Amino acid sequence: MSKIPVYFMPGLAASAEIFERIVLPESVFEVVLLEWEIPLDKETLSDYAKRITMKIIHPNPVLIGVSFGGILVQEMARFIKTRKVIIISSVKSNLEFPTSMKLAKTTKAYKLIPTNLLANVESLLKFSFGSKINQRLRLYEKFLRVRDKRYLDWAVEQVVLWDRTVADTNVIHIHGDTDDVFPIKNIQNCIVVKGGTHVMILSKYKWLNENLPKIILE
Repeated sequence: MSKIPVYFMPGLAASAEIFERIVLPESVFEVVLLEWEIPLDKETLSDYAKRITMKIIHPNPVLIGVSFGGILVQEMARFIKTRKVIIISSVKSNLEFPTSMKLAKTTKAYKLIPTNLLANVESLLKFSFGSKINQRLRLYEKFLRVRDKRYLDWAVEQVVLWDRTVADTNVIHIHGDTDDVFPIKNIQNCIVVKGGTHVMILSKYKWLNENLPKIILE
């Protein structure tokens, strides 16, 4: 019996190392980790998704994306036949965005985000923001590997301007009930993980390791 190919796409600017705690049974699944590429000049999200699908070498794969990676795998699924599309800590359409993101779109406030600060997390760590924020910054320092300003500006814009208004009913959505980026109150039709935050790929890995195989095989 051939193994089921499972492709993982990390969140915005993150490296595939965010999946270091996710373990699927090797006898059943073949795991492939995807990484972000620097976008081409004026590249649309759709064109970018098409380019990333070139890295998929198996027929009928399972695509799993976290946060912005969840948006990307939904766009990738337009170009290839998939066994399943699973998104974690993400959204199925722009109707699930929080009000702040919808406002950012109309006011173009997203253009004011100092992405150069994200590109230099080390300098932010020199200031003390309290233990909770410093803890998150340390996570960023470890897992946010794509520090290219062009990529960061592009990625923030692609999220805010994502134009999908109708959710694909085949997409399986796993979401934490304490997600502070995409609050659960805006999310429809999802598998709820109790106590799951926006970084539950790291904090709720035991739940994911137990349940992902069943969700894929269902």
